[in-house]
Amino acid sequence: MALDDNKKRYINHHGGKTYFLLGDEACAYGAIYAGCDFFAGYPITPASEVAELIAEELPKAGGICIQMEDELASMAAIVGAAWTGARSMTATSGPGFSLMQENIGYAIMTETPCVIVNVQRSGPSTGQATKPAQGDMLQARWGTHGDHNIIALAPNSAQECFDLMQDCFDLADTYRTPVILLMDGEIGHIRESVVMPELSSVRHTSRKRAERAEEIFGGQELIPGMIHYGEGSNVHVTGSTHLANGMRDVTTPHVHDELIRRIYKKIDSGREDIVRIETDTVANGKSRVGVISYGASARPARGAVKAARAEGKNIDFLRLISIWPFARKQVAEFSRDLDLILVPEMNLGQMSREIERFVDCKVIAVPKIGGVPHTVDEIHQVIMEAVS
Repeated sequence: MALDDNKKRYINHHGGKTYFLLGDEACAYGAIYAGCDFFAGYPITPASEVAELIAEELPKAGGICIQMEDELASMAAIVGAAWTGARSMTATSGPGFSLMQENIGYAIMTETPCVIVNVQRSGPSTGQATKPAQGDMLQARWGTHGDHNIIALAPNSAQECFDLMQDCFDLADTYRTPVILLMDGEIGHIRESVVMPELSSVRHTSRKRAERAEEIFGGQELIPGMIHYGEGSNVHVTGSTHLANGMRDVTTPHVHDELIRRIYKKIDSGREDIVRIETDTVANGKSRVGVISYGASARPARGAVKAARAEGKNIDFLRLISIWPFARKQVAEFSRDLDLILVPEMNLGQMSREIERFVDCKVIAVPKIGGVPHTVDEIHQVIMEAVS
């Protein structure tokens, strides 16, 4: 994907500078660096700062920002924009993410590349509107109905909010699918130094283009190319079961079977390219206890691991950066010689259940809800109890 002159000027202005930013603000800048052309959203705590900064900065880079009437419309708008060739995104939090699910399913079924930022907050319903949580981890995977796959990444710093936005847009275009950035309120509202890269180091994946409109939903391609609106071809885009040319066929079993299996497989087959993890293991290989965490929870978890090591305990650590598709191979390898895995997360044990599916050792959730992240001491105490 080639950057136009407006984006080049914008990046040249900011490149090489260091800013002190909220995670939400870093996410917004990261989107512009990633070539975002179009943003549609609706204000909601604790994601509003994404939209606020995008509204101020995206037009400077030649993009368009629209405040919609609600989150359903926001999701619909970015799907439409993507079909005109735009790199499009929205940002929301819990209740808004719930409202977006129908159109996220539509984006999956129509193979529309776009990015959804979910700055998670405490729930269900309105919950603690201003407090952080990680309660949407399973919703991100299973929130929309039917058989499908999804890509979701989870940052744990303001810098990573910036960096992972480029990954999100590149993955969306590569796999022709919606991609979710699963932030949480703690990371969205943390303020840290963020380094803006120079223009020379910015690289974008180009969206695959189709030569024949008859094949934009399959044919012989696992990931077919797109034809954009306004380019002279007749394109039929529907959320109903369809043929390779987009025309509906909702009654033939093998048509639905082939379509859904391909949409699922295109992400599953790219699992090893999509998966991102960070590991910190004890060099002597004598650990019997490991800690797996992600997002804001990974920060005190890592601190607790370091504190336990300072007391002579061998503890391994793994941070999930990609949440979906799940890093099943990497988690299985991490757990191979362990007796126990502890999983700190700001929910009642959502990812711990997924980890259990792929390991042979015991998994213990270290849950915390109430809108306050774990402390290092809380996780350290659980670790020490486990190794005692």
